[in-house]
Amino acid sequence: MTEESPEIDAPEIEEAVLPVKSAPPAEPAADMPLLRIEGVGKKFGNFRAVDRLSLDIRAGEFFALLGPSGCGKTTLLRMLAGFETPDEGRILLDGKDIAPVAPHQRPVNMMFQNYALFPHLSVRDNIAFGLKRAGMARADIATRVGEMVALVKLDGLEKRKPDQLSGGQKQRVALARALARRPQVLLLDEPLAALDKKLRESTQLELMELQRRLGMTFIIVTHDQEEAMTMANRIGVMDAGRLEQVATPRELYEAPRSRWVAEFVGDINLFEGEISSREHHRLNIWTRLAGTIVAAEPRQRVTQANVSVAIRPEKVKLSRRGPVSDAGTSQAINRLEGVVTDVSYLGGLTVYKVKLDSGAVVRSSMANTARLDFDAYSAGRRVVAWFTPDDCVVLEQ
Repeated sequence: MTEESPEIDAPEIEEAVLPVKSAPPAEPAADMPLLRIEGVGKKFGNFRAVDRLSLDIRAGEFFALLGPSGCGKTTLLRMLAGFETPDEGRILLDGKDIAPVAPHQRPVNMMFQNYALFPHLSVRDNIAFGLKRAGMARADIATRVGEMVALVKLDGLEKRKPDQLSGGQKQRVALARALARRPQVLLLDEPLAALDKKLRESTQLELMELQRRLGMTFIIVTHDQEEAMTMANRIGVMDAGRLEQVATPRELYEAPRSRWVAEFVGDINLFEGEISSREHHRLNIWTRLAGTIVAAEPRQRVTQANVSVAIRPEKVKLSRRGPVSDAGTSQAINRLEGVVTDVSYLGGLTVYKVKLDSGAVVRSSMANTARLDFDAYSAGRRVVAWFTPDDCVVLEQ
């Protein structure tokens, strides 16, 4: 076996390559997404991993598939790459059905969670591997590899083998190899999972900048909410093979469509209740644990009487006596009294747990604006937790 033609032990690590073209692929029509997934389903035995899922992804978008383990997000990614075949539905790339197309013939590359680097090849040869298989001229390969090395900042490491690299450097080699073929779509399967927190955060920013510079479509699979919220233009939240919601990070966090999404994305305070009356675009919701909560009426009219009220911890303010509301305004204030039971100092913010008189626990996260705040609320102190109607998200159960 030579370095020119290394053996591949498993089909999963085969580079998806496309014959080299001198010109970039044509842009899709303005009213047509680059990637369209139509009713795609996949079963393994009796288990339905992906359940007739449909999704449009635009050219140049950084899209994240977010969800718990086993929700089907990696199976969907592998179908896009061609490593799994849909049982039903179509996958259209630039208007063409690629479901029956072999992985190495798709203008799609996939970067794997374990990087799948060839241990006996140098950094340079790992990056060049797919280019050699595509029959690219040697001089052009050298030029392209040099571009990729500079792009991912691996200068000076070209002759090293993978076992001589750090985790972050291996990640860069895998990224450079995936980008070297200039695919229309780059698929990333938990690409930062093996990195420590600080390196992961810096690499997130580098990936975002790289995607903007290249104008390429990136699709990342992750179970890390913060990672998805930081990097993606839009996020698709998956559960049990279905898309629960597709939205921008802000829309997903501030306006979840279901209780499941609200609980999965970030921390949340939830109160179950029943709408007792409506007035002036406000809902009066009676809850057993918090009494009547006044919430802003959602744009989409609530049709059920039984609802859940969701309030993010950063929307819940604490004070010793509660805010003084202006009787001349229509803005009501929701006030809940209780005792601080736990205080977690996290540097930029402090998270408080307040046990209400009803026995329910409310979480409040407040920014630490003062360097030394000796008046911060301590455990055992009685406080008022308050929030406005606009801070509430009303969810049908």
